[in-house]
Amino acid sequence: MAKKVKKPNKVKKPSTTSPPGKSASSNAAAGDDTKITALDLPAAKLSPAMQAYFDKCIEKLGFVPNVLAAYAFDNAKLETFVALHNDLMLAPSGLSKLEREMIAVAVSSHNRCYYCLVAHGAAVRTTSSDPVLGELMAMNYRAARLSKRQRAMLDFAVKLTAEPWLIEEEDRERLRRAGFSNHDIWDIAAVTGFFNMSNRVAFASDMRPNSVYHRQGR
Repeated sequence: MAKKVKKPNKVKKPSTTSPPGKSASSNAAAGDDTKITALDLPAAKLSPAMQAYFDKCIEKLGFVPNVLAAYAFDNAKLETFVALHNDLMLAPSGLSKLEREMIAVAVSSHNRCYYCLVAHGAAVRTTSSDPVLGELMAMNYRAARLSKRQRAMLDFAVKLTAEPWLIEEEDRERLRRAGFSNHDIWDIAAVTGFFNMSNRVAFASDMRPNSVYHRQGR
């Protein structure tokens, strides 16, 4: 009688939010890759455009950022978030990509937002190739050796975050003297506003960053 051939076990595909090369239980933040928010919002079927965007994230980053997975319960909200984020952070601007990431971290540091400090702190480290700068942005940007331009930009962003009603023409003029155009001032304000919104959504939902961020740019 012929022996039954045992079928090989199916290989389970790695989670799109797990750090490449690491098991889900290999670090203290592993739970952040499996329980992304405290809200039970089942993922919707992604539109073709968003599925392609998620695939591109996996191709370029090796994972899908948890903030995108968190928004995936509603395609309209996801597409709006992606479009606004990409316009503010990646589109042509008088602000460099690094400067926009620095605003993200300085604002998130003031708000003490765990998700954005981890994710965008990693972005500052990798974009600048300077791990110390990433740490300084997260802890206290005022301790960093910044240019007058960067210091003026971050002072404005944090004041706009902490006490927006106190912004006056003097604050805008200080940015102009530092070399920013009126368009740049709008961009600083828009990036600042976006991350204040994102911080609050992250707090409300207990959004958790991908654990892979903790190791990036170290």
